Amino acid sequence: MRPELLKAQHVTKYFPLKGGRGEVHAVDDVSFGLQKGETLGVVGESGCGKSTLARVLLRLIEPTSGSIYLDGVDLSKLTPRNLRAKRREMQIVFQDAYASLDSRQKIGNIIAEPLVVHRIGNRKTRRDKVAELLHMVGLEPDAVTRYPHEFSGGQRQRIGIARAISLEPKLVVADEPVSALDVSIQSQVLNLLVDLRKQLDLSYIFISHDLAVVEHICDTIAVMYLGEIVEMTDGDTLFARPKHPYTQALMSAIPRPDPKRRGKPRIVLQGDIPNPENPPQGCRFHTRCPKVMRQCKNQKPEQHLFEESGTPHLVRCHLYN
Repeated sequence: MRPELLKAQHVTKYFPLKGGRGEVHAVDDVSFGLQKGETLGVVGESGCGKSTLARVLLRLIEPTSGSIYLDGVDLSKLTPRNLRAKRREMQIVFQDAYASLDSRQKIGNIIAEPLVVHRIGNRKTRRDKVAELLHMVGLEPDAVTRYPHEFSGGQRQRIGIARAISLEPKLVVADEPVSALDVSIQSQVLNLLVDLRKQLDLSYIFISHDLAVVEHICDTIAVMYLGEIVEMTDGDTLFARPKHPYTQALMSAIPRPDPKRRGKPRIVLQGDIPNPENPPQGCRFHTRCPKVMRQCKNQKPEQHLFEESGTPHLVRCHLYN
């Protein structure tokens, strides 16, 4: 087993509402570990807290409570100066490839900016590094003199990836990096991320709402619902034996050209995700769960840990009491 790179313990993020009318429970008591060289997928419907969790882990947003350790260092206790130095080891690729790039800067300056901020190299070595990064992500050398609006969405995302790996980080958080791209381009960007992980020994946290994409790239998958992780295990186990009713519903919605799956009924969830300002008592999924029981409505389920062929399988559900 490889050493642990990232460890989150009881991470919580509440956003206060104006006028003291309450709080938005964006992320609630999330704990997990990420090994070096591993890719962790975080999936769930829109509004479940995936992107907020990604930003909290990097301290782009300050957590309400909990601890986050990167290579054994507690990020929550770092001073701004020390945190800035630590950011060399953790970078992010944003969902909106165009908005994340400064439209007034040329691509060469955008990719070189992290090197300038962290005072790495001189002008010549930075220019050489930018050329190397462009080659790694499959872009032509003349891209350095062009502006973001001159590139397609897939090319802009490659530029964002080049910027993210410019500092040779240990951890890259990819926040739905392919959701805004055409399907044919999605596969190219995903394959690029896989190749870079092998080449640079990167670790990823991959945020997505597309289970088919997560199945392709991730080693371990965490399923989020209304700010909580309700199920977490390795990809093969999750797709073969999903335990939580929410995960089972997500799995049934995946379109697959497989004749063996024909005839299996799709689980259709009724209603929308409840308001995170006032989450349901008990199990947060009980308002939509097809297997709801009496205790689900007033008693919060505990986490249950199963061992399946040596693989830990974490589930938060009353069905397994």
